Amino acid sequence: MDLTYGRYLKVDELLDLQECRSDGPEHDEMLFIVIHQVYELWFKEVLHEADMFVANIEAGRLDSGAHQLKRILKILKTLVAQLDVLETMTPLEFQSFRSFLESASGFQSAQFRELEFVLGVKDPQHLERFEEGSRERLRLEERYNSPSIWATFLVHLSSAGFAIPADILERDVTAPTVASSGVQAVLSDIYRTRPDLTEMCESLTDLDEGLQEWRYRHVKMVQRTIGAKIGSGGSLGVEYLQSTLFNPAFPDLWEIRTGF
Repeated sequence: MDLTYGRYLKVDELLDLQECRSDGPEHDEMLFIVIHQVYELWFKEVLHEADMFVANIEAGRLDSGAHQLKRILKILKTLVAQLDVLETMTPLEFQSFRSFLESASGFQSAQFRELEFVLGVKDPQHLERFEEGSRERLRLEERYNSPSIWATFLVHLSSAGFAIPADILERDVTAPTVASSGVQAVLSDIYRTRPDLTEMCESLTDLDEGLQEWRYRHVKMVQRTIGAKIGSGGSLGVEYLQSTLFNPAFPDLWEIRTGF
């Protein structure tokens, strides 16, 4: 049997994955499911590109790594744009099927937590929300115990002769990224003397800003949909999401700007 578009992409299987739980079902539940399934597919691709970015940086292929970053940034813009579609659903339309979500919540997205870990935003509490030994937990544990994108970049700078402080290079990979005056001194020098590395730093800043932009738009989408109500699955909803805003993944790249 010849390979066709549908068989290659498993279109029939893909289109069977949208199973509404509401009575009727409610019209807007389909939109809700499709948007979130598409998000998970994009998260998968971002993680795929992030892994290649790390491999390229470790091998000293900065130009190839820059290509991965560019692709990730385009995907983040797409993720933000998808919220425009979800915001066509009014609060009443969401309430028509919200009870059928029961304990399910976007807070439980393992792939998004993986993405946070890849960026160095590491909170061990997220591990505890997944059953020990489960596929999601094992993936998260691997990400949690691996160097972040930022840590990988700093190792590359060190190998290129830049004086990255030893305590930063040797720090526990499971610890969240913190600002370092020593790293900032190196970055300030790079911005003044190395246009090639400056471009990489600016792309990493774009990545950090892109994630913060998505977080902000996500907060506003949730706020306009459920207001100040408790989130699905019992999370704090908007209150929790607001606490994640304006917390950069790569703080050193932001701190240096005051000194120029």
